[in-house]
Amino acid sequence: MAGHSQFKNIMHRKGAQDARRSKLFSKLAREITVSAKQGLPDPEKNPKLRAAIIAARKENMPKDNIERAIKKALGGDAENYEEARYEGRGPGGISMIVEALTDNRNRTSGDVRSLFSKHGGQMGETVTYQFDRLGQIQYPADKATPDEMLEAAIEAGADDCQSGDQAHDVYCASDSLNEVREGLEKRFGPASLAKLVWRPQSTVSVEGDAAQSLVKLLEALDDHDDVQNVYANFEMSDETLAKVAG
Repeated sequence: MAGHSQFKNIMHRKGAQDARRSKLFSKLAREITVSAKQGLPDPEKNPKLRAAIIAARKENMPKDNIERAIKKALGGDAENYEEARYEGRGPGGISMIVEALTDNRNRTSGDVRSLFSKHGGQMGETVTYQFDRLGQIQYPADKATPDEMLEAAIEAGADDCQSGDQAHDVYCASDSLNEVREGLEKRFGPASLAKLVWRPQSTVSVEGDAAQSLVKLLEALDDHDDVQNVYANFEMSDETLAKVAG
């Protein structure tokens, strides 16, 4: 998932890590609360909640924070957030999908539209046809060899396995996520990530001024309290990535 992975790379290399971590924990807690409120509070019986907890653990979110987020849903005083998705074009003509959890659709829609416009993009064009909706399960690279992970992924019912220096990414049909995750966990233990994602079918190379504008847009979206996930179909050269993330 080139654009998504590179986006995470950029954010990791940027400063103000403590502030970003605090905001990230708030977003993860919101995801957990909403998932628990929409279904059962037991992650073993609520795949969406389990995925949210796995994502929180991947970011080293304290156990107390996770439990507090679940209890907030049980208490009945949690805010009524709803899921929203926004699509559009970013700098360099790339396609972008923004997922949010909001208690005010008009506010969030206006904010996201404004951020697109400010940074050389345009919200409103449908682009989901350029992405595949898939389940993604991730393990650290040292958990298994690429061949071992590929074999296990096939046995579990996955469609694809991509192994790199940092991680193994297993992809499956969206409705098979829980089944494939359970199959892999029997062999390798808990996954470091297990969620539904948008994976681009192809990518667009972005360089120069467009790359700089794109990073500013990604940063602004990542900084917005309501935005949970951003997916984009871009590629950047290592040289450009180093410049924009300097």
